[in-house]
Amino acid sequence: MTSLLTAFTAVIDYLWRLNFDPTVAQKGQTSQLKVKPLKNSVKTLDQESLHRLAIRYVERYATSRKKLADYLHRKIREREWDDAAPPAVDQLVERFAERGYIDDALYAQNKASALTRRGYGARRVEHALYQAGISEADGREAFEASESNKWAAADKFARKRRIGPYAEAQQADDKCRKQLQAFLRAGHDLDLASRFVFAKPGEEIAAEE
Repeated sequence: MTSLLTAFTAVIDYLWRLNFDPTVAQKGQTSQLKVKPLKNSVKTLDQESLHRLAIRYVERYATSRKKLADYLHRKIREREWDDAAPPAVDQLVERFAERGYIDDALYAQNKASALTRRGYGARRVEHALYQAGISEADGREAFEASESNKWAAADKFARKRRIGPYAEAQQADDKCRKQLQAFLRAGHDLDLASRFVFAKPGEEIAAEE
């Protein structure tokens, strides 16, 4: 029993010195678990790599001139510029527009249609087109389409939120005020929003001629 205890103590002592009191030889060894510093994988940009970024962006996303330009400027800030000539962002965007890679009028129509289908009103559409840098000329047709479909968009919004005619029961005044605010935030005008919010459950709301 004594010899077994002695052997056990010797093992504990050996493990202690191995981990907390390394020998000279152990101090000279390089640990295999040492973490190597990460290399900087972000490369700076030049005209050629900027063009490749732009191509990949328009391949993946429907975009406008402004949104593409904003994306390229952001990438230049993030990765820095390493070319003798300054970045030709505006020229690149114009070239893409000339070749049909980007089309602001088509983007506006698709954006407006998508927002209308989701139940958003004309003011929300107008704001989205403004943020995308769509000019009045390019966005006119899209905005007019959202105006002509405003009742369908409001009906969609009310149906999704179970408001007014789609509610299970008549709502309290405080609840109706919150629903009205939600309608207005979604870009609908006050008159149309009120017709839906204050309608009774099951009531039919006719579209305006």
